[in-house]
Amino acid sequence: MKLEGGNVLGVGVDLTEVARIRSAHAKHGQAFLDKVFTPAEQALCLAKADPYPSLAARFAAKEAASKAFGTGLGADLLLTSVAVLHGELDAPRVELDDKGRALLARLGGTRLLVSLTHTDDLAQAFAVLVR
Repeated sequence: MKLEGGNVLGVGVDLTEVARIRSAHAKHGQAFLDKVFTPAEQALCLAKADPYPSLAARFAAKEAASKAFGTGLGADLLLTSVAVLHGELDAPRVELDDKGRALLARLGGTRLLVSLTHTDDLAQAFAVLVR
């Protein structure tokens, strides 16, 4: 969603079923993980006893980010263009690849902020693109 005025350039939200991510990984294995998550995200999540809620939250963040950018996922933004890692005090920290940084600059943005939450069954993310 594109917004005019102020410091917010776009917002996005997504809700993902944890079972969907678990099933995709069971069906496609490492190829699924490599297509969707950066190596750093994989290392972070797969170190957990149950990695799927964390993976699902990161998947939701990628979808929410694509909505905040207003592009969806495709030529301008890949799933792996947005990585959600741990920042200060374990708050989510976004790292963008070259495509993501170029899109951010083209839109006049300076940061992409995300918030994640999950239960055993659902994961949700909210993204804000700021000037």
